[in-house]
Amino acid sequence: MNVDQPNILVVDDDERLRELLQKFLSENNFFVITAADVSDARSKLASLSFDIIILDRMMPGENGLDFAADLRKSNDVPILMLTAMGELEDRIAGLEQGVDDYLTKPFEPRELLLRINSILKRSMVPESGVALSEVIMGDAKFDVERAQLTIAGKPVKLTTVEVLLLKSLSERPGTTLSRELLIEQTGADAAGRAIDVQVMRLRRKIEKNPRLPRYLQTVRGKGYVLLPD
Repeated sequence: MNVDQPNILVVDDDERLRELLQKFLSENNFFVITAADVSDARSKLASLSFDIIILDRMMPGENGLDFAADLRKSNDVPILMLTAMGELEDRIAGLEQGVDDYLTKPFEPRELLLRINSILKRSMVPESGVALSEVIMGDAKFDVERAQLTIAGKPVKLTTVEVLLLKSLSERPGTTLSRELLIEQTGADAAGRAIDVQVMRLRRKIEKNPRLPRYLQTVRGKGYVLLPD
């Protein structure tokens, strides 16, 4: 294995697709491990570290959506979900469980490659050139430079998109940022309510009452604003 190659875990019960993806991605400078189901994927994750997971939604036994939700409790590895379901509500359901992006089957291999590279680029959060600073939101503290969120001193897991979203808002507290700008800066899916879903998920982590947010507020018709203490 070349240490410069990003490591990808492909989880799909379709053996032919697994083999095709492994061949295609290997030819494009990725180190690829495959798993036939969620149980197999858990085994691989227990002993190996990956830069991204390509995950099929519909599989026998535990499905990809449930696996993504469970994985997010302890692991923030980016997830690209493959699905035959292209409806907006299905995509939102995936985003709510921590999936970073969606690709509907059948798909062009070149599009898959572009999406993988986009996710990997977003996951490499740039280092801050400013001194260490914290954004205080009640019991929540966000270390902007380290991209770390704690609640009452305890670390809270953030997805790649959540980190980028909170960094964007933290760097301009009190300033309303449009949905379009946040989509551009986080790489969130521009379709439908995707950025709103990401904000909702972030509120659940930093707000005592997400339905009546104190810190991450909506500015109707304009976007979102962060109002720290």
